[in-house]
Amino acid sequence: MRIVLAEDSVILRDGLVALLARRGHDVVAVGDGDALVREVTQRGAGGLPDVVIADIRMPPTFTDEGMRAATALRAAHPTLPVLVFSQYVETRYATQLLAGGAGGVGYLLKDRVAEVRDFLDAVRRVASGQTVLDPEVVTQLMGSTSATADPGLGRLTPREREVLELMAEGRSNGAIADRLFLSYGAVEKNVAQIFTKLGLEADSADHRRVLAVLRYLGA
Repeated sequence: MRIVLAEDSVILRDGLVALLARRGHDVVAVGDGDALVREVTQRGAGGLPDVVIADIRMPPTFTDEGMRAATALRAAHPTLPVLVFSQYVETRYATQLLAGGAGGVGYLLKDRVAEVRDFLDAVRRVASGQTVLDPEVVTQLMGSTSATADPGLGRLTPREREVLELMAEGRSNGAIADRLFLSYGAVEKNVAQIFTKLGLEADSADHRRVLAVLRYLGA
């Protein structure tokens, strides 16, 4: 894959580049949000990268430059896969990233990624169009929104809410089945009921799974 990585910590940036390069990926690394936007824009003429990985707090102010750059790129290129990899949760920008309705979005917290393979799997899944969210990100997004006011959510059973919460973390039906000790068919039935109760009719123009998650997060 072609990857553009934005990380201001030299040690972490070099480590991630080496990690990804060993897996055969073509990685370009930059150290701030403006450089990230320039690199992706320049590459856009010859095709966008397969995925962007961005930290949040980078020069010059070390506040939200990386997240603002990622959000701007996503707004300009709605299908550009973006994985935010940070120590912090920025709920406002995270909601904006998710609000486009398309997949290919991830948000992982550095301190909670215990295994290299989990990070690499998240990169692969985001690049393939899936949504991958750390459970702590989901919790904080829920706390910052009024998702419980949605009447459709109020009609969900406790089990359906469990399934939807795991969907919000980016888990597949198979992974949800393993986590909840259910059969794959039972998970499929729960997902179908979630779509029905939220009024998400089958439509090739919409990604119902992402739309259900956005409703859950109050986006």
